[in-house]
Amino acid sequence: MNYISIIISIAALTISGLTFWLTRLKKGVVKMTKPTIIFFGPDGGGEKHNKVFIRTLLYSTSDKGQYIQNMFIRLQRGESVQNFNVWVYDDNGLVRGSGLFVGKNGIACNHHFLLPKDGEEYSFLTGDYLLQVFIEPVNDKPKIIFEQKLQLKKEQSEEMKTRTAGTYFDWAPNTQTYFSHVDIRPKEVKEISHLNKVFTSDKKY
Repeated sequence: MNYISIIISIAALTISGLTFWLTRLKKGVVKMTKPTIIFFGPDGGGEKHNKVFIRTLLYSTSDKGQYIQNMFIRLQRGESVQNFNVWVYDDNGLVRGSGLFVGKNGIACNHHFLLPKDGEEYSFLTGDYLLQVFIEPVNDKPKIIFEQKLQLKKEQSEEMKTRTAGTYFDWAPNTQTYFSHVDIRPKEVKEISHLNKVFTSDKKY
């Protein structure tokens, strides 16, 4: 009986130690939920610069959490690849991405990804796109945490060229697909125009 008690005690201690390591000490990884909305289109305020916008929740798989110092989106259409590496997110107002702590409970934000002001103009052309979301943890290399295939139809691409509008991809959980439509930018994203001028300008402040 003494041997059985000792074995049970050792097993319980081992399980407790393993649980503590997994939940408290292990670094874990940062993941994200499938975005409820993805937007391709102009950045607001009548600007011609295009951007990608997503609404998602970032979370860590461990209690310890992680610090991420940057995010960017890579958009691929055929052989064409474009990185949207100017990151802005909502934090009681739009702010330039300067780092986030992502814990187990997660953090839900609107994320805007733009091109540098001095970069080449990007056009959303008809075709199939692969959207990839990258995070850059502190002291680590960028990692892909999400990717999604999307299709931009010819009529959508043409309509985006003729008026101040963009294409929205709305997630439908019942069908597990994104439904796309062209619409005018929502008022809340128009503030981004000023931020783009400030954060991507060569002017020193």
